[in-house]
Amino acid sequence: MNTEKTKVHFTDNYLISPTNPIEVNLIGAGGTGSKVLTALMEMSHSLTELGHAGLQVRLWDDDIITEANLGRQRFAPSETGLYKSVALINRVNRFMGTNWKAETQKFERNTFGGLPENTKSTIYISCVDNVQTRFDIAEMLTAMSKQRRANREEPKYWLDFGNSQHTGQVILSTIGSINQPDSEKYEAVASLPMVTDEFGELLKQSEQTDDTPSCSLAEALEKQDLYINATLAQMGCSLLWNMFRFGMTENRGFFLNLKNFLTQPLKVA
Repeated sequence: MNTEKTKVHFTDNYLISPTNPIEVNLIGAGGTGSKVLTALMEMSHSLTELGHAGLQVRLWDDDIITEANLGRQRFAPSETGLYKSVALINRVNRFMGTNWKAETQKFERNTFGGLPENTKSTIYISCVDNVQTRFDIAEMLTAMSKQRRANREEPKYWLDFGNSQHTGQVILSTIGSINQPDSEKYEAVASLPMVTDEFGELLKQSEQTDDTPSCSLAEALEKQDLYINATLAQMGCSLLWNMFRFGMTENRGFFLNLKNFLTQPLKVA
């Protein structure tokens, strides 16, 4: 008889019943980030309808909308030339009456090596296409975890989205250790490794050498297929949604091959 308990991670208590909207930093407003923002809008409204305080999102991106972004990313021709973050946040705020914020700069250390301003949040979501940026984010989040304070601005989770043309992955990490309840049914896991710690070498090996901006949608589709970003966004945000709704998760992410329609969950271990 197998008596081994299923390993799960219990959601931090503050996310379940917060007194204020959960602060979220969304890093990247491109193919994946623009669609993750829409999913977060839907999630926040649904949470408030269930009596939750909802989400307060700050979107970081210094890119300008070009014609190559139209179609694959969530932008209109009339928005060409605007900052991606500003266009998206303005649209969400008009649509839902929220007061979410846009940053027209990269999420990176300042010239003095300090952490960027307006970075305090509970959840960090990265949708970036540069491997070094992931390592920089991991370094900053690790630094933040060493300055942890027991309040609503304490960093707790990092959800990272990454993809190539037909494949991708979403990895959930804890920023430090999350207090877990005692459970007779499950084995509670307090710490989930960062993607850069667990898959750092794989990320470096898979990095594309050509990161120049695409000049057309046709050229962009040679790098990332039309629906890979949207599929990752929906599935990744479903992981986050389930953590709010059910207070626990057996999975800390997944690997996706859209060309073969294969998905491999990554179990809590």
